[in-house]
Amino acid sequence: METALPGTAKGRNVILCNSTMKIAIVTDAWFPHVSGVATTIKATKDELEKMGHTVLVIGPADFDFRVPLPTYSEIKLALFADSKLAKMLDGFRPDAIHISVEGPLGMAARGYCNKRKLPYTTAYHTMFPEYVNLRTGIPVSWIYVFARWFHSGAVRTMVATPPLMETLTKRGFKNLAFWNRGVDTTIFNTEDPLPLPGTKPIFMYMGRVAVEKNIEAFLKLDLPGTKYIVGDGPARKALESKYPEVTFTGYKFGRELARHVAAADVFVFPSLTDTLGLVMLEGNACGVPVAALPSEATNTVVKQGVNGVVSADLKQACLDALKLDRAKVREYALEFGWKKPTELFLANLEASPEAK
Repeated sequence: METALPGTAKGRNVILCNSTMKIAIVTDAWFPHVSGVATTIKATKDELEKMGHTVLVIGPADFDFRVPLPTYSEIKLALFADSKLAKMLDGFRPDAIHISVEGPLGMAARGYCNKRKLPYTTAYHTMFPEYVNLRTGIPVSWIYVFARWFHSGAVRTMVATPPLMETLTKRGFKNLAFWNRGVDTTIFNTEDPLPLPGTKPIFMYMGRVAVEKNIEAFLKLDLPGTKYIVGDGPARKALESKYPEVTFTGYKFGRELARHVAAADVFVFPSLTDTLGLVMLEGNACGVPVAALPSEATNTVVKQGVNGVVSADLKQACLDALKLDRAKVREYALEFGWKKPTELFLANLEASPEAK
């Protein structure tokens, strides 16, 4: 029995089998490091397992030889992983393989699949060339050559938004398929916000504290009340020193994180390089409206004047967002559960010949 699901590139239908599968996901971005990619994979894994599928996530922590990513020591990369990765995949015998990130593990998994002539899918989670350019100065066009090559062997490359699909199509990417995102509205909710110190209103950024997030565009604003940065990363020390009036909380997790976010009056999202910005939906689920700069992510997630305000004038966006109805912001987030995105992910997978 098979069911056709729409939603992939250029209106093409993909067949989703109702039988359960063994699915391997190989990712260079995985816990204990916290990121939107890891959160997305964890939520997808949990939802797939609820459907009865067996999921193996292979990340850097599964390997002994790991080195810190240059300029971002919190992220550990697994090197020389080919042999152990092959043993893990051979032992698991997956029906489908998904490669999540363009890193060393992604390269090893790509080589494994190509050597065995196994189909696989990939995902384009972040504006990888732009991130590398910000950190190294390497021209974006050069990095796109590598990114196109990396994804070229995939049966499908999953992307989160139609604008990103259009951008990558113009960049020469092929076989693109749509895979949107969701938010866990049971963890992120309006209940029991923390009594955070500081004068109201509270303007909050939550996420990775790194150069590519453009956080300083928020911190330098002359706003009433108190600014909070919830999260950590390589730029924290410098920003904390430069902006001593801002409260930096470090990492928070689970309900403690949600209670921090729920205490905010406005969730500020200054990033220009995110492909989706899952944290915006998490803020919305806590009833907090978003103030953001125009970008592919914000233009997709933010419904102007409903769950947030997008403007090139970030200060004005922050002040206007204060006026939005928090109950309507929460209602908007309730439309974005993880079940439908996971069904799309499953539909986009390509089973190996032996599994068909």
